[in-house]
Amino acid sequence: MSDRQPLSPCDAATRIASTLKGAGFTAYFAGGCVRDRVIGLEPADYDIATDATPEQIAAVFPSARGVGEAFGVMLVRMGGRTVEVATFRSEGGYTDGRRPTEVRFTNAHEDAQRRDFTINGLFQDPSTGQLIDYVKGQEDIAARMLRAIGDPDARFREDRLRTLRAARFAARFSLSVDPATADAACRYAPDLAGVSRERVGQELRKMLAHPTRAAGLALVERWALDAPSLSERHSQGELARVAALPHQASFAESLAAWRLDRAARRDPPSPGNWTDALVLSNREASDMHDTVGLVEWMRSSWSGARKSARKRKAARASFAAALAIRGAEDATHASEIRTCVDALAAEPGGLAPVPLVTGDDLIAAGLAPGPRFRELLERAYDRQLEGEVSSPQQALAAAILEFRG
Repeated sequence: MSDRQPLSPCDAATRIASTLKGAGFTAYFAGGCVRDRVIGLEPADYDIATDATPEQIAAVFPSARGVGEAFGVMLVRMGGRTVEVATFRSEGGYTDGRRPTEVRFTNAHEDAQRRDFTINGLFQDPSTGQLIDYVKGQEDIAARMLRAIGDPDARFREDRLRTLRAARFAARFSLSVDPATADAACRYAPDLAGVSRERVGQELRKMLAHPTRAAGLALVERWALDAPSLSERHSQGELARVAALPHQASFAESLAAWRLDRAARRDPPSPGNWTDALVLSNREASDMHDTVGLVEWMRSSWSGARKSARKRKAARASFAAALAIRGAEDATHASEIRTCVDALAAEPGGLAPVPLVTGDDLIAAGLAPGPRFRELLERAYDRQLEGEVSSPQQALAAAILEFRG
Protein backbone atom coordinates (compact mmCIF):
# COMPACT_ATOMS: atom_id res chain seq x y z
CA MET A 1 0.00 0.00 0.00
CA SER A 2 1.62 3.27 -1.11
CA ASP A 3 1.20 6.71 0.45
CA ARG A 4 -0.65 7.71 -2.73
CA GLN A 5 -3.47 5.32 -1.81
CA PRO A 6 -3.59 5.46 1.98
CA LEU A 7 -5.64 3.20 4.14
CA SER A 8 -8.64 4.70 5.88
CA PRO A 9 -7.84 5.90 9.42
CA CYS A 10 -9.86 2.99 10.82
CA ASP A 11 -8.11 0.38 8.66
CA ALA A 12 -4.66 1.74 9.49
CA ALA A 13 -5.36 1.68 13.24
CA THR A 14 -6.92 -1.77 13.00
CA ARG A 15 -3.83 -3.17 11.29
CA ILE A 16 -1.56 -1.68 13.94
CA ALA A 17 -3.70 -3.09 16.74
CA SER A 18 -3.78 -6.50 15.03
CA THR A 19 0.00 -6.49 14.69
CA LEU A 20 0.45 -5.66 18.37
CA LYS A 21 -2.05 -8.36 19.33
CA GLY A 22 -0.17 -10.85 17.17
CA ALA A 23 3.00 -9.94 19.06
CA GLY A 24 1.31 -10.86 22.33
CA PHE A 25 0.07 -7.45 23.50
CA THR A 26 -3.32 -5.94 24.27
CA ALA A 27 -4.29 -3.10 21.91
CA TYR A 28 -7.53 -1.13 21.98
CA PHE A 29 -9.01 1.84 20.20
CA ALA A 30 -9.12 4.56 22.85
CA GLY A 31 -10.72 7.87 23.72
CA GLY A 32 -12.45 10.11 21.22
CA CYS A 33 -12.62 7.63 18.35
CA VAL A 34 -14.54 5.16 20.54
CA ARG A 35 -16.83 7.94 21.78
CA ASP A 36 -17.61 8.98 18.21
CA ARG A 37 -18.33 5.41 17.12
CA VAL A 38 -20.73 4.89 20.03
CA ILE A 39 -22.50 8.17 19.24
CA GLY A 40 -22.75 7.16 15.58
CA LEU A 41 -20.13 9.47 14.05
CA GLU A 42 -17.21 8.49 11.85
CA PRO A 43 -13.99 9.41 13.67
CA ALA A 44 -11.53 11.62 11.81
CA ASP A 45 -8.63 9.76 13.41
CA TYR A 46 -7.96 6.85 15.72
CA ASP A 47 -5.76 6.43 18.79
CA ILE A 48 -4.56 3.13 20.19
CA ALA A 49 -3.84 2.28 23.83
CA THR A 50 -1.76 -0.79 24.61
CA ASP A 51 0.12 -2.59 27.36
CA ALA A 52 3.24 -2.59 25.16
CA THR A 53 5.91 -0.18 26.38
CA PRO A 54 7.50 2.34 24.02
CA GLU A 55 10.51 0.05 23.61
CA GLN A 56 8.25 -2.88 22.76
CA ILE A 57 6.23 -0.77 20.32
CA ALA A 58 9.48 0.22 18.61
CA ALA A 59 10.51 -3.44 18.44
CA VAL A 60 7.27 -4.34 16.68
CA PHE A 61 7.36 -1.24 14.45
CA PRO A 62 11.02 -0.29 13.88
CA SER A 63 10.06 2.95 12.11
CA ALA A 64 7.91 4.15 15.04
CA ARG A 65 8.79 7.62 16.28
CA GLY A 66 8.60 8.74 19.88
CA VAL A 67 6.83 12.05 20.51
CA GLY A 68 6.29 11.64 24.22
CA GLU A 69 8.11 8.53 25.26
CA ALA A 70 8.14 9.60 28.91
CA PHE A 71 4.34 9.44 28.66
CA GLY A 72 4.42 6.29 26.55
CA VAL A 73 3.35 7.94 23.29
CA MET A 74 4.65 6.73 19.93
CA LEU A 75 3.68 7.52 16.35
CA VAL A 76 3.35 4.50 14.07
CA ARG A 77 3.09 4.77 10.30
CA MET A 78 0.82 2.32 8.51
CA GLY A 79 -0.64 2.41 5.02
CA GLY A 80 0.02 6.09 4.50
CA ARG A 81 -1.45 7.04 7.88
CA THR A 82 0.16 8.01 11.16
CA VAL A 83 -1.49 6.66 14.30
CA GLU A 84 -0.76 7.61 17.91
CA VAL A 85 -0.05 4.53 20.02
CA ALA A 86 0.14 5.09 23.78
CA THR A 87 1.04 2.75 26.60
CA PHE A 88 -1.58 2.32 29.34
CA ARG A 89 -0.49 4.62 32.15
CA SER A 90 -1.41 6.15 35.48
CA GLU A 91 -0.20 9.58 36.50
CA GLY A 92 1.09 11.09 39.72
CA GLY A 93 0.49 14.58 41.08
CA TYR A 94 0.29 17.68 38.91
CA THR A 95 2.22 20.78 39.89
CA ASP A 96 1.81 22.97 36.81
CA GLY A 97 -1.83 22.30 35.94
CA ARG A 98 -0.87 20.39 32.81
CA ARG A 99 1.82 17.71 33.21
CA PRO A 100 2.04 14.92 35.80
CA THR A 101 5.12 14.74 37.98
CA GLU A 102 5.17 10.96 37.64
CA VAL A 103 4.01 8.45 35.02
CA ARG A 104 3.72 4.73 35.61
CA PHE A 105 2.89 2.21 32.90
CA THR A 106 -0.06 0.11 33.97
CA ASN A 107 -3.27 -1.50 32.68
CA ALA A 108 -6.42 -0.38 30.87
CA HIS A 109 -8.48 0.03 34.05
CA GLU A 110 -6.06 2.48 35.63
CA ASP A 111 -5.49 4.25 32.31
CA ALA A 112 -9.20 4.99 32.06
CA GLN A 113 -9.23 6.63 35.51
CA ARG A 114 -6.71 9.32 34.53
CA ARG A 115 -8.73 10.54 31.51
CA ASP A 116 -10.93 13.65 31.62
CA PHE A 117 -14.59 12.79 31.00
CA THR A 118 -16.49 9.52 31.03
CA ILE A 119 -17.44 9.84 27.36
CA ASN A 120 -13.69 9.87 26.57
CA GLY A 121 -12.78 7.00 28.89
CA LEU A 122 -13.96 4.13 26.69
CA PHE A 123 -11.88 1.46 24.94
CA GLN A 124 -12.86 -0.85 22.10
CA ASP A 125 -11.30 -4.10 20.94
CA PRO A 126 -10.84 -3.63 17.16
CA SER A 127 -10.91 -7.36 16.50
CA THR A 128 -14.28 -8.03 18.17
CA GLY A 129 -15.94 -4.61 18.47
CA GLN A 130 -16.36 -5.19 22.22
CA LEU A 131 -16.51 -2.02 24.33
CA ILE A 132 -14.42 -1.91 27.49
CA ASP A 133 -15.98 0.59 29.88
CA TYR A 134 -14.54 1.15 33.36
CA VAL A 135 -16.10 4.60 33.89
CA LYS A 136 -19.77 4.19 32.86
CA GLY A 137 -19.14 6.18 29.71
CA GLN A 138 -21.79 4.26 27.77
CA GLU A 139 -24.41 5.19 30.35
CA ASP A 140 -23.51 8.86 30.14
CA ILE A 141 -23.56 8.83 26.34
CA ALA A 142 -27.02 7.22 26.44
CA ALA A 143 -28.15 9.82 29.00
CA ARG A 144 -26.55 12.66 26.97
CA MET A 145 -24.48 13.66 30.00
CA LEU A 146 -20.98 15.12 30.30
CA ARG A 147 -19.39 14.00 33.56
CA ALA A 148 -15.84 14.18 34.83
CA ILE A 149 -14.23 10.85 35.67
CA GLY A 150 -14.02 10.54 39.45
CA ASP A 151 -13.53 13.79 41.37
CA PRO A 152 -14.14 16.73 39.00
CA ASP A 153 -12.00 19.04 41.13
CA ALA A 154 -9.09 16.64 40.74
CA ARG A 155 -9.59 16.40 36.97
CA PHE A 156 -9.59 20.20 36.57
CA ARG A 157 -6.58 20.61 38.86
CA GLU A 158 -4.67 18.12 36.72
CA ASP A 159 -5.21 20.09 33.53
CA ARG A 160 -6.74 23.54 33.80
CA LEU A 161 -7.65 23.58 30.11
CA ARG A 162 -10.25 20.89 30.79
CA THR A 163 -12.75 23.56 31.81
CA LEU A 164 -12.79 24.85 28.22
CA ARG A 165 -12.81 21.30 26.88
CA ALA A 166 -15.89 20.57 28.98
CA ALA A 167 -17.73 23.47 27.34
CA ARG A 168 -16.64 22.33 23.87
CA PHE A 169 -17.63 18.68 24.35
CA ALA A 170 -20.98 19.55 25.92
CA ALA A 171 -21.84 21.83 23.00
CA ARG A 172 -20.39 19.59 20.29
CA PHE A 173 -22.42 16.55 21.34
CA SER A 174 -25.49 18.36 22.76
CA LEU A 175 -24.87 17.06 26.27
CA SER A 176 -26.16 18.24 29.61
CA VAL A 177 -23.41 18.82 32.14
CA ASP A 178 -23.34 16.94 35.41
CA PRO A 179 -23.95 19.56 38.15
CA ALA A 180 -20.84 18.57 40.10
CA THR A 181 -18.74 18.89 36.95
CA ALA A 182 -20.26 22.28 36.10
CA ASP A 183 -19.74 23.59 39.64
CA ALA A 184 -16.09 22.50 39.54
CA ALA A 185 -15.62 24.20 36.15
CA CYS A 186 -16.84 27.46 37.67
CA ARG A 187 -14.53 27.09 40.67
CA TYR A 188 -11.49 26.46 38.50
CA ALA A 189 -12.28 29.08 35.84
CA PRO A 190 -9.73 31.61 37.21
CA ASP A 191 -6.98 29.00 36.79
CA LEU A 192 -7.30 29.33 33.01
CA ALA A 193 -5.31 32.53 33.33
CA GLY A 194 -2.26 30.39 34.03
CA VAL A 195 -2.66 28.22 30.92
CA SER A 196 -0.47 29.03 27.93
CA ARG A 197 -2.15 31.40 25.50
CA GLU A 198 -1.45 29.01 22.63
CA ARG A 199 -3.40 26.17 24.29
CA VAL A 200 -6.36 28.43 25.09
CA GLY A 201 -6.39 29.72 21.52
CA GLN A 202 -6.28 26.22 20.06
CA GLU A 203 -9.16 25.05 22.24
CA LEU A 204 -11.30 28.01 21.18
CA ARG A 205 -10.40 27.37 17.55
CA LYS A 206 -11.89 23.89 17.85
CA MET A 207 -15.00 25.25 19.55
CA LEU A 208 -15.64 28.15 17.20
CA ALA A 209 -14.96 26.20 14.01
CA HIS A 210 -18.00 24.01 14.72
CA PRO A 211 -21.66 24.92 14.08
CA THR A 212 -22.39 24.45 17.82
CA ARG A 213 -20.14 27.44 18.60
CA ALA A 214 -22.95 29.50 20.19
CA ALA A 215 -23.79 26.74 22.68
CA GLY A 216 -20.10 26.38 23.55
CA LEU A 217 -19.62 30.09 24.11
CA ALA A 218 -22.78 30.24 26.23
CA LEU A 219 -21.13 27.77 28.63
CA VAL A 220 -17.83 29.63 28.44
CA GLU A 221 -19.57 32.79 29.63
CA ARG A 222 -21.86 31.03 32.12
CA TRP A 223 -18.83 29.45 33.82
CA ALA A 224 -16.85 32.74 33.63
CA LEU A 225 -14.18 31.16 31.42
CA ASP A 226 -14.32 34.16 29.09
CA ALA A 227 -12.36 36.52 31.37
CA PRO A 228 -9.21 34.38 31.71
CA SER A 229 -9.47 33.25 28.08
CA LEU A 230 -9.70 36.75 26.61
CA SER A 231 -7.79 38.66 29.30
CA GLU A 232 -10.71 41.02 29.81
CA ARG A 233 -13.58 41.49 32.25
CA HIS A 234 -16.25 38.78 32.53
CA SER A 235 -19.41 39.38 30.54
CA GLN A 236 -22.45 37.17 30.00
CA GLY A 237 -25.37 37.78 27.71
CA GLU A 238 -27.07 37.00 24.41
CA LEU A 239 -25.00 35.56 21.57
CA ALA A 240 -27.41 36.35 18.74
CA ARG A 241 -24.68 37.31 16.28
CA VAL A 242 -22.68 34.15 16.92
CA ALA A 243 -25.83 32.04 16.57
CA ALA A 244 -26.66 33.67 13.23
CA LEU A 245 -23.36 32.73 11.57
CA PRO A 246 -23.32 30.27 8.67
CA HIS A 247 -22.30 26.76 9.75
CA GLN A 248 -19.04 27.03 7.81
CA ALA A 249 -18.01 30.36 9.38
CA SER A 250 -14.30 30.57 10.12
CA PHE A 251 -12.69 30.95 13.52
CA ALA A 252 -11.88 34.61 12.82
CA GLU A 253 -15.44 35.38 11.71
CA SER A 254 -16.79 33.67 14.82
CA LEU A 255 -14.49 35.77 16.99
CA ALA A 256 -15.79 38.89 15.25
CA ALA A 257 -19.39 37.92 16.00
CA TRP A 258 -18.53 37.16 19.63
CA ARG A 259 -16.71 40.49 19.95
CA LEU A 260 -19.73 42.36 18.59
CA ASP A 261 -22.14 40.43 20.83
CA ARG A 262 -20.08 41.40 23.88
CA ALA A 263 -19.76 45.01 22.74
CA ALA A 264 -23.54 45.33 22.33
CA ARG A 265 -24.35 44.50 25.96
CA ARG A 266 -25.61 47.00 28.46
CA ASP A 267 -22.35 46.84 30.39
CA PRO A 268 -19.79 45.76 27.78
CA PRO A 269 -16.21 44.94 28.73
CA SER A 270 -13.50 47.19 27.33
CA PRO A 271 -12.25 45.44 24.19
CA GLY A 272 -9.17 43.43 25.09
CA ASN A 273 -6.23 42.49 22.91
CA TRP A 274 -7.59 39.21 21.59
CA THR A 275 -4.66 38.86 19.19
CA ASP A 276 -2.28 38.41 22.11
CA ALA A 277 -4.75 36.63 24.39
CA LEU A 278 -5.41 33.89 21.83
CA VAL A 279 -2.12 34.10 19.88
CA LEU A 280 -3.92 34.84 16.63
CA SER A 281 -2.01 34.64 13.38
CA ASN A 282 -1.72 37.81 11.33
CA ARG A 283 -4.33 36.41 8.96
CA GLU A 284 -6.75 35.53 11.75
CA ALA A 285 -6.42 38.95 13.35
CA SER A 286 -6.87 40.66 9.98
CA ASP A 287 -9.96 38.58 9.13
CA MET A 288 -11.51 39.23 12.55
CA HIS A 289 -11.06 43.00 12.23
CA ASP A 290 -12.18 42.92 8.59
CA THR A 291 -15.43 41.17 9.56
CA VAL A 292 -16.10 43.66 12.36
CA GLY A 293 -15.32 46.51 9.96
CA LEU A 294 -17.71 45.18 7.32
CA VAL A 295 -20.55 44.99 9.84
CA GLU A 296 -19.88 48.55 10.99
CA TRP A 297 -19.72 49.73 7.36
CA MET A 298 -23.07 48.10 6.61
CA ARG A 299 -24.60 49.89 9.58
CA SER A 300 -23.29 53.35 8.70
CA SER A 301 -22.43 53.51 5.02
CA TRP A 302 -24.28 50.95 2.90
CA SER A 303 -27.29 53.16 2.17
CA GLY A 304 -25.25 55.99 0.72
CA ALA A 305 -22.50 53.93 -0.92
CA ARG A 306 -21.86 53.88 -4.66
CA LYS A 307 -22.23 50.68 -6.66
CA SER A 308 -18.44 50.26 -6.90
CA ALA A 309 -18.03 50.41 -3.12
CA ARG A 310 -20.88 47.96 -2.60
CA LYS A 311 -19.38 45.51 -5.09
CA ARG A 312 -15.93 45.77 -3.54
CA LYS A 313 -17.29 45.10 -0.06
CA ALA A 314 -19.60 42.29 -1.19
CA ALA A 315 -16.69 40.53 -2.90
CA ARG A 316 -14.71 40.27 0.33
CA ALA A 317 -14.28 36.80 1.83
CA SER A 318 -15.90 37.78 5.14
CA PHE A 319 -18.97 39.43 3.60
CA ALA A 320 -21.33 36.46 4.04
CA ALA A 321 -20.49 36.17 7.73
CA ALA A 322 -20.73 39.93 8.21
CA LEU A 323 -24.14 40.00 6.52
CA ALA A 324 -25.35 37.18 8.79
CA ILE A 325 -24.18 39.18 11.80
CA ARG A 326 -25.94 42.26 10.48
CA GLY A 327 -29.07 40.14 10.07
CA ALA A 328 -29.00 39.39 13.80
CA GLU A 329 -28.90 43.14 14.45
CA ASP A 330 -31.43 44.32 11.84
CA ALA A 331 -33.11 41.63 9.76
CA THR A 332 -34.88 44.12 7.47
CA HIS A 333 -31.70 46.00 6.62
CA ALA A 334 -29.80 42.78 6.02
CA SER A 335 -32.54 41.56 3.68
CA GLU A 336 -32.32 44.80 1.70
CA ILE A 337 -28.55 44.39 1.43
CA ARG A 338 -28.88 40.77 0.34
CA THR A 339 -31.39 41.66 -2.38
CA CYS A 340 -29.12 44.42 -3.67
CA VAL A 341 -26.04 42.16 -3.66
CA ASP A 342 -27.91 39.46 -5.58
CA ALA A 343 -28.78 42.03 -8.24
CA LEU A 344 -25.19 43.30 -8.42
CA ALA A 345 -23.87 39.74 -8.70
CA ALA A 346 -26.20 39.14 -11.67
CA GLU A 347 -24.64 41.99 -13.65
CA PRO A 348 -22.09 41.11 -16.37
CA GLY A 349 -18.82 40.16 -14.69
CA GLY A 350 -20.46 39.73 -11.29
CA LEU A 351 -19.16 41.37 -8.13
CA ALA A 352 -15.46 41.08 -8.94
CA PRO A 353 -14.91 41.07 -12.70
CA VAL A 354 -11.44 40.76 -14.19
CA PRO A 355 -9.98 44.30 -14.51
CA LEU A 356 -10.25 45.77 -18.00
CA VAL A 357 -6.96 47.61 -17.62
CA THR A 358 -3.73 46.64 -15.85
CA GLY A 359 -0.44 48.27 -15.00
CA ASP A 360 1.15 46.58 -18.01
CA ASP A 361 -1.49 48.19 -20.21
CA LEU A 362 -0.63 51.61 -18.83
CA ILE A 363 3.10 51.06 -19.44
CA ALA A 364 2.44 49.80 -22.98
CA ALA A 365 0.49 53.01 -23.60
CA GLY A 366 3.59 55.03 -22.71
CA LEU A 367 2.76 56.03 -19.13
CA ALA A 368 5.74 56.10 -16.82
CA PRO A 369 5.29 53.97 -13.68
CA GLY A 370 5.10 55.94 -10.48
CA PRO A 371 3.20 56.57 -7.25
CA ARG A 372 0.04 57.44 -9.15
CA PHE A 373 -0.25 54.05 -10.83
CA ARG A 374 -2.02 52.39 -7.95
CA GLU A 375 -4.54 55.21 -7.68
CA LEU A 376 -5.10 55.17 -11.44
CA LEU A 377 -5.79 51.45 -11.45
CA GLU A 378 -8.14 51.70 -8.48
CA ARG A 379 -10.12 54.47 -10.14
CA ALA A 380 -10.14 52.56 -13.43
CA TYR A 381 -11.60 49.54 -11.67
CA ASP A 382 -14.22 51.70 -9.95
CA ARG A 383 -15.31 53.04 -13.36
CA GLN A 384 -15.61 49.45 -14.54
CA LEU A 385 -17.65 48.43 -11.50
CA GLU A 386 -19.93 51.45 -11.96
CA GLY A 387 -20.54 50.47 -15.59
CA GLU A 388 -19.01 53.70 -16.92
CA VAL A 389 -16.65 51.72 -19.18
CA SER A 390 -17.30 48.33 -20.74
CA SER A 391 -14.23 47.52 -22.84
CA PRO A 392 -10.44 47.53 -22.36
CA GLN A 393 -10.17 50.34 -24.89
CA GLN A 394 -12.62 52.54 -23.01
CA ALA A 395 -11.01 51.77 -19.67
CA LEU A 396 -7.50 52.53 -20.96
CA ALA A 397 -8.58 55.74 -22.67
CA ALA A 398 -10.20 56.99 -19.45
CA ALA A 399 -7.09 56.13 -17.43
CA ILE A 400 -4.78 57.92 -19.89
CA LEU A 401 -7.01 60.97 -19.88
CA GLU A 402 -6.93 61.08 -16.08
CA PHE A 403 -3.15 60.60 -16.03
CA ARG A 404 -2.64 63.55 -18.35
CA GLY A 405 -4.85 65.76 -16.22
